[in-house]
Amino acid sequence: MTHARKLLIASTNRKKTAEMAQILSAADLPVEIVTLAEYPDAPEVQETGATFMENARLKATRAAAHTGLVSIADDGGLAIDALGGAPGVQSHRFLGADTSFPVKMTHIIELLKDKTDAVRTCRFHCAVVIATPDGQVFESEGTCEGQIARVMRGTYGFGYDPIFLLPQLGKHMAEIPPETKHTISHRGKALASAIVHLRRLFA
Repeated sequence: MTHARKLLIASTNRKKTAEMAQILSAADLPVEIVTLAEYPDAPEVQETGATFMENARLKATRAAAHTGLVSIADDGGLAIDALGGAPGVQSHRFLGADTSFPVKMTHIIELLKDKTDAVRTCRFHCAVVIATPDGQVFESEGTCEGQIARVMRGTYGFGYDPIFLLPQLGKHMAEIPPETKHTISHRGKALASAIVHLRRLFA
């Protein structure tokens, strides 16, 4: 089935939208990439899902229904083994949605201050959903394994990137420039799988 040659990134997070647009643009898809900024009347979606995938599905399907465009949405976060997988699906709302990420990260560093490197394991997880106006849904996922660092470091990226240590590189996620990050990150991996579906949709 052919679709209007537009792909909507269904996110209200400007930094996330920019990162997704960068990755999708690099794939050279035969579409015009648009954002929710162009649809100010789009309903705000409450992320009530119990999983990243449920939240991504909510955002993508509602955007597709409202705009009549193929829509792509993601949801993701940080899971820390020593905290039982927290903050997990509550990553954005951890300590309150209005709490800054430096405050969230400082709190996590404090919680783990007595933990050895061996038990500081964590991962970023990302779920991506593509929804079409006619009800098709395509899902993909990506993970990136790491450790919680003892300090914040780096100026790239956003969210929890400054405390996410990649042991194999000896660098924090926020120290890695975008073009490198996209090849190893949870969002980069999930979108790489999603792009396969998009090529078929817009073929």
